[in-house]
Order: sequence, then C-alpha cells, then structure tokens
Amino acid sequence: MTYRAIDVLKSVALIAAEDTRQSAQLLKHYNITTPLTACHDHNENNKIDYLIEKLQSGENMALISDAGTPLISDPGFKLVRAAQEKGIRVIPVPGACAAIAALSAVGLPSDRFSFEGFLPSKSSQRLAQLEKLKDETQTLIFYEAPHRILDSIKDMAKVFGIIHFINKMAQYILYYD
Repeated sequence: MTYRAIDVLKSVALIAAEDTRQSAQLLKHYNITTPLTACHDHNENNKIDYLIEKLQSGENMALISDAGTPLISDPGFKLVRAAQEKGIRVIPVPGACAAIAALSAVGLPSDRFSFEGFLPSKSSQRLAQLEKLKDETQTLIFYEAPHRILDSIKDMAKVFGIIHFINKMAQYILYYD
C-alpha cells in the first residue's frame, strides 16, 4: 500500500470495494474511516447508477479490489466505463500489480508479453483457451486460484509441452505476495 493510496482513501467521500469485509480490515489497519460500499461482479450492474450519481453530485470516490489493481482480473470495468461515458475523470493510483512484479523478477522476456487473466475453471474450456495461445512467442502471464494451480499447470504441459521455467522466485511471488 503506497502513501498516496492511503491519502486517497482517507480523502474520498466513499470507497467502492470488491469485498467490504476484507477492505474493512485494510482500512482499520491504516486508521481510515471512509464509508465503504460493495461493488463486485454480482452487484456491479445494479450499483453503477448509484455510484455515478454520487460522482456527478461532486463526491470523490475510490475503487479498490481485494488484492492488486482494480480491473486487472477484478471488478470495476463497467463502473469505470460508465464514468468515462459521463465525462467523469478517472485517475489511477498506481500500486502493486502481481503480474508485473512477477514478470520483473522471474527472468522471462518482458519486452513483449500478454496478460491473459484467469483461465476457465473447467479443464476442457481451459485447454481450448490454451490451444488458442499455443503459437504465441511472447511471454504469457496467467492468474490462477490456488486450488487450481496444479490442474492448470498440467493442462499447460499438455498444450505447450514441457514447461521450461517455473522457478523458486515465481513460486515465491505466487504464494507469498
């Protein structure tokens, strides 16, 4: 968490959060008392009008996710798009991004890469998605849920052949950051 992010969260009128329970713990840790409202995949469509109305009335708002950067495999895309369509300025507050942090530390080519987000949870759909990427020559970055990592690696091995590079630093970043 950056100092700027803490200042922003303290200064806005409202924080739209992916999971208010997790976010409340974060805010408590930094003594931030800004009110929270939930904005996640299951309610984002219903929340957009309310949040846009708040923004149009002059209130400043922050959008946060449970881990990492909002919209990077997290909710918020529809809200940001709606805000931009209404001429509301959206200002990113840079912070940690697991994909970029991992790429910077594992020694894979980083001049060209593709962020693919989360793979499908079903193996057949995951294999189909991976097949579409089989001929890519750039570094591919995926997010995966802890309980599916081994299955996804097995599917990657089926499609890409031997996976040449999963080193200790990548494992460290995946499991501890």
